[in-house]
Amino acid sequence: MFYADSLFAPRSGRPRRFSSHDPTGGNRDFWSLEPGERRALAEFEGAGVVRHIWMTIGHPDRLYLRNMVLRAWWDDEPSPSIEAPIGDFFCLGQGIARTFQNAAFSCVTHKDNEGNLGGGVALNCWLPMPFRRAMRIEVENQSDQPCGHFYFYVDFEEFHEAGALADVLYFHAQYRQEYPTETGQPLLAEQGVNYWDRLDTPVDPAENYVILEAVGRGHYVGCNLSVHNLDPALFQKPFGDALLKVPELTWWGEGDDMIYIDGEAHPSLYGTGSEDYFTQAWGMHDHAQLFGGTTVNEHDPRHPNRRACTSYRLHLLDPIAFRESIRVTIEHGHANLQKNDYSSVAYWYQSEPHAEFPELPPRDARIPRFAAEELVR
Repeated sequence: MFYADSLFAPRSGRPRRFSSHDPTGGNRDFWSLEPGERRALAEFEGAGVVRHIWMTIGHPDRLYLRNMVLRAWWDDEPSPSIEAPIGDFFCLGQGIARTFQNAAFSCVTHKDNEGNLGGGVALNCWLPMPFRRAMRIEVENQSDQPCGHFYFYVDFEEFHEAGALADVLYFHAQYRQEYPTETGQPLLAEQGVNYWDRLDTPVDPAENYVILEAVGRGHYVGCNLSVHNLDPALFQKPFGDALLKVPELTWWGEGDDMIYIDGEAHPSLYGTGSEDYFTQAWGMHDHAQLFGGTTVNEHDPRHPNRRACTSYRLHLLDPIAFRESIRVTIEHGHANLQKNDYSSVAYWYQSEPHAEFPELPPRDARIPRFAAEELVR
């Protein structure tokens, strides 16, 4: 976390930048990326700390935020420490562009922008990313369409003495998804059961959605979670003198967060509901605060048939430390009774080597269900 007092403390690093500037001095300050093309945004030999990443993208693919992938490697490691779709990395889930700001990220776009219509989105990250010998930051265009305009900055400090970073922990970011989450049973509405009548169902934490599993020493500093709410429950509604049970989408946020540290059998951190973990209450609200909030609200009047949202929690003032391992999970609905589409990005710092990431789902498997339906219509 940045504190104002650091402004008058001497700094030993030398400011440096990689960017998409036009080397001829002209104004073509962008790159073009063909379908399937991978290209290094920043590659450096030596010690340093990435301080800021900015990018904006002009792309004809309306799902470019989900179909372009960001990766980073520190100190010549064999597998990336960052691997996530670009939008999800910057707390914009499911390919949806929105304006927001929190303590680590900010994104700015036109009010009516959806899928790069009317202009792209400015994406910023200020989480520090140290390296002792080398770094490489890369983008891949997994869209089947060319990306015509890719602009970026990677601002970093170079340190001439690697000893200044002798005991650093390395930044990591990992994308996961489960489309849909599994309950081990049919949908409650298919069983003729009201979800709200099942809130006494015992919890099996083994069925929780997994946000992060890491091995090593470090601390977890947050995540974003995207949910597409699909799962109906049965509600009683008056119909004349009778009450009819009709299916309606119910509230997924009753799912508790459970965080296991160093292989413990019972979580040290056990929450009371998804909206509570994301620092909200009585539902997810359309606000982005410093350390928790929502970037994509599920009640969008422009898309009344869509129930897609993205919320985040940043543990910058309350990092969750682990010595050997950490497992960050959350129920999908109380007792994992709901089948919804979940995706997430976890952020953490740890010693290397890190455990191998789960394989990034292929592009077609990452297409949000609502987007696939909208593209057909």
